[in-house]
Amino acid sequence: MTFETWIAFAAASAVLLIIPGPTIVLVVSYALGQGWRSALPVSIGVALGDFTAMTLSMLGVGAILAASATVFTALKFLGAGYLIYLGIKLFRSGGTLDVAPRTDAASTAKMIGHAWVVTALNPKSITFFVAFLPQFLDRHGDFATQMVIFEATFLILAFANAAGYALVASRARGMVRSPGAIGLFNKAGGTLLIGAGVATASMRSAS
Repeated sequence: MTFETWIAFAAASAVLLIIPGPTIVLVVSYALGQGWRSALPVSIGVALGDFTAMTLSMLGVGAILAASATVFTALKFLGAGYLIYLGIKLFRSGGTLDVAPRTDAASTAKMIGHAWVVTALNPKSITFFVAFLPQFLDRHGDFATQMVIFEATFLILAFANAAGYALVASRARGMVRSPGAIGLFNKAGGTLLIGAGVATASMRSAS
């Protein structure tokens, strides 16, 4: 794996993580209802959930890599198309984040478990990783080493992203409920995703 590949993976992962989805809605709902104290447990839960989904996905991708070079290459192009699709969808999503504060008394263990379940057991998570990861894997490199590097990178970013959302939601609640701010955020993220997909497809077709 080259340093450029790792940087590309980290950059694409960072953009993908900040897209509001079920996990982010849960993080923000806890933060709005229970304040900054929810940041650490929900961030831990999100990281554990992503670890579960990503490990299962990587094992599946590894099996595809070992079985068929053609299928693995096709999966790379599908992944690039998937990034473009996500970018267009995000760009057109507008400025809504439908979230209600969670005011029920929740222990640290409950918040960790809830965030883990929502993140890990969402079928879209595994589907996403299967489509996303092959773009950055080197078929001729050591798969186990790449798996460790990619998972560690993604989990650190996932933890930081969840913690950031929780802290912002608990300190600047108006921002996460502002259609203008969210709309601008979505358009910027969508543009970056589309660019990442196009760049990835171009690199693969030229190789």
